[in-house]
Amino acid sequence: MTKSIIDEQRSAQAQLSNEEITRYSRHLIMPEVTIEGQKRLKAARVLCIGAGGLGSPAALYLAAAGVGTIGLVDFDNVDLSNLQRQILHGTKDVGRKKLESARDRLHDANPNIDLELHDCRFTSANAQDLVARYDIVVDGSDNFPTRYLSNDVCVWARKPNVYGSVFRFDGQSTVFAPHLGGPCYRCMFPEPPPAGTVPNCAEAGVLGVLPGIIGMIQTTETIKLILGLGESLIGRLLHFDALKMKFREFNLRRDPQCPVCGENPTITSPIDYEEFCDTNTETAVSAALPTISVHELKQKIDAKALMVILDVREPFEYEIARIENSKLIPLDELPERLGELNQDAEIVALCHGGMRSARAVEFLRTNGFARAFNLAGGIDAWANEIDPTMPKY
Repeated sequence: MTKSIIDEQRSAQAQLSNEEITRYSRHLIMPEVTIEGQKRLKAARVLCIGAGGLGSPAALYLAAAGVGTIGLVDFDNVDLSNLQRQILHGTKDVGRKKLESARDRLHDANPNIDLELHDCRFTSANAQDLVARYDIVVDGSDNFPTRYLSNDVCVWARKPNVYGSVFRFDGQSTVFAPHLGGPCYRCMFPEPPPAGTVPNCAEAGVLGVLPGIIGMIQTTETIKLILGLGESLIGRLLHFDALKMKFREFNLRRDPQCPVCGENPTITSPIDYEEFCDTNTETAVSAALPTISVHELKQKIDAKALMVILDVREPFEYEIARIENSKLIPLDELPERLGELNQDAEIVALCHGGMRSARAVEFLRTNGFARAFNLAGGIDAWANEIDPTMPKY
């Protein structure tokens, strides 16, 4: 890579104050950067999707590096469980809007930057307008609909999409930019995985430092694109295994049949990404199953009703929090342990939030357990509405 994505005229108009020259002095004395490179950084506009695990280190280091305008898209509030990895936020911020605590932290890191806060979901209705305002998109989302949407909009807008994802001890990053000769996200993943087969961080967990590593890789790639330095990850997927402390690289190829960036694209405007990723179907299936609320379960327990409370979480989750006298059979073990359950008994299945237990109830009813019910909201709803002393995770 030899050419910056920032127009020379724009960077020439950016001026550095004496304070900024001192602040960025370790950049300025690098012959690969100099004042001209720092002006490119100041002229750049970067959109971060999400102010969570990946967005936190990305936004912090973009701000520290002097990227002139940073846009943040997020609609969530800070939760105590975020703080193990989302370093933009602190204990005092619990309950605040993530955008508010992000604003305070980033301006403290560098008061010279401009922050544009977008308090909303990144959706088909607003994505094209948001992306059009920026030079680069850093995708820190944690769900498939947003990833496909950000990819598609960036392809159409001819904007680099700096991708990252994390799962337990593994992370990966690349740069999707068909207009610069590389593939797009759909070239790598033409179809999303079946709904419910890939757990999110709330279900599977993530090593707290891992988003920091991947987020900083995303930031590094973003800065290289702005400065026009080095070899980009365009066309290469970098995978990191924290347990083995190993990086592996995979070559990515552009798919000429890709429906978005291929030779004859068939998708040229936003679609229903929730439907495409089957999330509506999963929610509908869950809602269609027989369900009881945590309050109804509490009444049954108080009345000493005959029933089985079936916990389909993993043993390590069961150790954190559980309902007294519940029976633990992890979802993956349920088919081989059906003999431990009475088909005529009333069974109330639960998990962390209600999705795994919904699959358990669907499986049980298919196999003759006509009195199986799903606990809406799972152990999380129980802790919130019934037992506030119960640990939450």
